[in-house]
Amino acid sequence: MSLPEDMPRLIQIENGDRLASTFSQVEMKRRLDGVRAHMAEANLDAVLFTSYHNVNYHADFLYCAFGRSFGVLVTQDRSTLISANIDGGQPWRRNPDNVVYTDWQRDNFIEAVRDLAGHPKRLGVEFDFVSLDIKAKLEAALPGVELIDVAAAAMRRRMIKSAEEIALIKNGTRTADIGGAACVEATAEDVPEFEVANHATQAMISEIARLYPDGELRDTWTWFQSGINTDGAHNPVTSRKVQKGDILSLNCFPMIAGYYTALERTLFFDHASDRHLQLWNINCEVHRRGLELIRPGVRCCDIALELNEIYRSHDILDRRTFGYGHSFGVLSHYYGREAGLELREDIDTVLQPGMVVSMEPMIMIPEGQPGAGGYREHDILVLTEDGAENITGFPFGPEKNIITG
Repeated sequence: MSLPEDMPRLIQIENGDRLASTFSQVEMKRRLDGVRAHMAEANLDAVLFTSYHNVNYHADFLYCAFGRSFGVLVTQDRSTLISANIDGGQPWRRNPDNVVYTDWQRDNFIEAVRDLAGHPKRLGVEFDFVSLDIKAKLEAALPGVELIDVAAAAMRRRMIKSAEEIALIKNGTRTADIGGAACVEATAEDVPEFEVANHATQAMISEIARLYPDGELRDTWTWFQSGINTDGAHNPVTSRKVQKGDILSLNCFPMIAGYYTALERTLFFDHASDRHLQLWNINCEVHRRGLELIRPGVRCCDIALELNEIYRSHDILDRRTFGYGHSFGVLSHYYGREAGLELREDIDTVLQPGMVVSMEPMIMIPEGQPGAGGYREHDILVLTEDGAENITGFPFGPEKNIITG
């Protein structure tokens, strides 16, 4: 059987009415202007974004890959979303400049890139999101092309948030606070983790639907961990039932248009042992100092180094499990973050107004030792001209977060 070469490789699906954009046309132009300025500076003929975060950031469309490629092809006079036929008219409803590739022939995604890019000599791509297979196919389809990495430059632009982005992030943090209150409401003896998590997630989805009635409701979730399950920041929800004296981790993650925010808190149910309280208070001491250190002009590495000394003074530095915080914006548990803006010893990025970062110290004491469990607090801060605004409202520490019931 021969391939159906008579069937179209590229089509358009203008189905239904356009959806309300997450951001204004002025905001989306600002983003594309940044790409084009970099293209001119780096002598690029076109840029192909293929990552979840950059496609969403530049086209207001968060794709579901399911083994297929998606992209945004940017030239100096056009920006086009490339989507797969399986998604129907949804990509066009979110972004009117849209080309759809079909499954009738192999590598029609590459055909779309070639059709839109023409004959580029220098094509910008994301080296951290282009597989060796796609790289080889691009080079074969575009003879003589030189592929140039644009991932780091795009990341640096995304680090500085606009007023519209910050407004959306603030709505996310308020939604996370609602999820946190729902977690506390649902926590009781012998209630399994998943029931607490489901209650919180539903509360957050309902709030996002209220705030954005024309938006997409996807990817909001909760990790509610108890006992030994608190030892990792990303441990999944289980059917373990909450018991008196349990250490608990509350982790609420609302997603609005691909913008992830978070609320993470240490809790105890009914009571906490003396050693648990001691360790919890140490972690809160680090958290409070970290909130004070987040200011414009401060290097990420210097924050980490100073906070290390607090843990060292209590002889538990070796119980720290990861960096002290990271950037917020277009990111997710399945497609990464702005790695150049993490509060770690090996990151020398200087904090600037418009950046949005977390403070989230964590220590873990192994099972069988006094005070066993994972302790983590998490607030989100917006860098301003002369300081930082903490936009997380949920309280932290033993005075507020020992749940009785």
